Order: sequence, then structure tokens, then C-alpha cells
Amino acid sequence: MSAEDLRLLRETVREALADLSPAAEVRRQMETAQGWDRKTWRRLCDELGLAGLAVPEEYGGGGFSPVELGVVFEEAGRSLLCAPLLATAGLAIPLLLALDDEEARREYLPGLCDGSCVGTVVTTDATGRPLPGGACVEAVERDGGTRLHGTGGFVLDGASADLVLVPARTDAGPAVFAVEAGAPGLAVTPLVTLDPTRKQATLVFDGAPARRLGTGDAAAAIGRAFDVARAMLAGEQAGGAGRCLELVVEHARSRVQFGRPIGSFQAVKQKAAQLLIQVESARSAAMAAAQAAAGDGTGELGELPAPAVVSAVAKAYCSDAYVAVAAETIQLHGGIGFTWEHDAHLYFKRAWTSAELLGRPDEHIESLARHLENT
Repeated sequence: MSAEDLRLLRETVREALADLSPAAEVRRQMETAQGWDRKTWRRLCDELGLAGLAVPEEYGGGGFSPVELGVVFEEAGRSLLCAPLLATAGLAIPLLLALDDEEARREYLPGLCDGSCVGTVVTTDATGRPLPGGACVEAVERDGGTRLHGTGGFVLDGASADLVLVPARTDAGPAVFAVEAGAPGLAVTPLVTLDPTRKQATLVFDGAPARRLGTGDAAAAIGRAFDVARAMLAGEQAGGAGRCLELVVEHARSRVQFGRPIGSFQAVKQKAAQLLIQVESARSAAMAAAQAAAGDGTGELGELPAPAVVSAVAKAYCSDAYVAVAAETIQLHGGIGFTWEHDAHLYFKRAWTSAELLGRPDEHIESLARHLENT
């Protein structure tokens, strides 16, 4: 898409989310057990094609790239959208596209695109740490089929997903398996986490029947899919940080102290300027990660590094920036920012939990240091 097309896409998604996911609806959904509304999700998928935006048209998608999808994630983060967008469009779909399994793509992708099927991926062990090649779940051959044993922790929308993709270890190395919701031997326990706007669950596999997906290099496919997921999550974090800055500016213009708006005070101006720098830097990092994931290696600064490097940089920076901006948003709102009625604390909780997903900033910095050491 051209820059103008991306702007129109952003405006369209923002208008739709303002109607379907206002603050009142976010608060209503986060109090439900599922955490999102299937009817709303189907509308977002059917009318706007959000879930399948980066899926080839032959599988029922829009045929666009992670660049366009990154715009959607930024707007979703701005509105604190309560929906399985990250689980389905950020994790399950990229993993299916990365695997060399045409049959699975034709079977699962159309339903994931139109919202009739919700997918998710096991990305961490029971303690929440990133998977080392599927080490937390083991696949064994028994009774003429494959059975999974192990525990996946903090699975996004794990309690409401229809399809769970599970990286697991086998005698031949890591592989990816599909498990249907309600399968025997699959126990699902919803978790109470810091962020009420994003539901997570623990999945225990005790002999759950599974279908192996793909026969090629599963580790490489998992890596590519997680690079896309980190790029999308970085976009969501940048969008949330941007909305926090908007809240600060609105408050600074309307809050009067000593007979003048607090935005006229130099200290508040300096804080707002610092937040602007962090937000714009986060947006640039997220966009670079989306371009790298799309294979768009050209730009004013020349060829981009490998997607794994750019997505790690974006995830690390956007995580820290979102947490810092959300925290300052509460501080700059004063006492009202700490109240349950104000949205600032919801962004703060989303910022902290997002920083933990798909690797913490310090973990990505360590991996980048090892990469630079070996190059």
C-alpha cells in the first residue's frame, strides 16, 4: 500500500474501533469470563477483514502484508481492543503460513480469517518464559496417533480458542502440532493476571491427541512466525503509548491550576516532549519490524537487517517505551489517574503484561548482544 492507502486504512480501523470498542465496551468485556464478544469479532473479521489482512487471497484473506497488519495492531492497541487479534492474526496465522503444510493452510486459514475459528499458539512454559524449541511439551506416538504431554503457560485466549497450535519436542527435533478445543486430555485453566483486558490460560496436555503440521524445519518456521508476532505486538504497544500521550495532552489543556492550564507550565511541557519522543521512536521501531517481516528491505536508510534482529529491537524498545509512557500518564493526571474510573491504569497494566509477552526486553537485548558478538 502507498502512504495514502495506509492513512485511509488507519482512519477506517480507528472509526470502526471507536464504534465497536469504546472505553465502556472495553470495561464491559474485560469483566466477562471470555474477555471478548464473538459477534463483534466476527464483524471485525467479516466487514473489515482484520484477522486475514496479511493472508493470501487463495486462503480467504486480504492478500496484504505485515505492514498493513501492523497498522491494525497499532489502532487495536490504541483502543485496548478486547479481541483475540494477537492470538489469531499475530500468532496462529503467521505460524500456519510459515509451516510447509498446504493441507493445513487450506483447512484452517479460511475459518481464522472470517472469525468462525479462533486460534492461538503456546509460546511459553508454565512459568511464562519463552519456549526453547518446544521444550515444555513432548509429543509421543501411541495407539497409532500422536499424544501431547506437558504444560503451556499464559496462553493468549487459551480458554476460548477453537484451535491451539503447540510447538513440541519429538525424537527428531521440534515440531508443531494442532489440538482442537475440547480434546480429551486437554485441561484449560483461566488465569487471573494483571491485565484484565487480555485473557490468558494455562493449558495442560495429558495425552491430548494432536495432528502434526508440516514436515520441514519447524524450528525455522516457529522463529519466522514469532518474528512477525513480535512486530505486531510492538505495533500494538506503540499504539497504546500513543493513546497515553493523547490523554496527557487532553488533560494538560483542560486541567487548570493557579488560574492557567497545567500544559502551560514548563515542567509539564518538558514531560510531554519526552513522551512524544518515546512514542514516535516506538512507532518507527514497530514500522521497521513490520517492513522487515514483510520482506520490504528498502528504505531511506538502506537495507534492513534480518527480521529476527529488527523484531527483537522493536519489541525491546516498544516494551520499555510503553511502560514508561503509561507510568508518566498516571503521574501527570495526578490523583485521578490512580482511580478505577480512569483509563490510564488500564493502559499501564496492558503495558506491563505486553512487556512480558514473547520475551522480556532484557532477554531480547541479551540475544541481540550474542548476535552482534557472532557477526
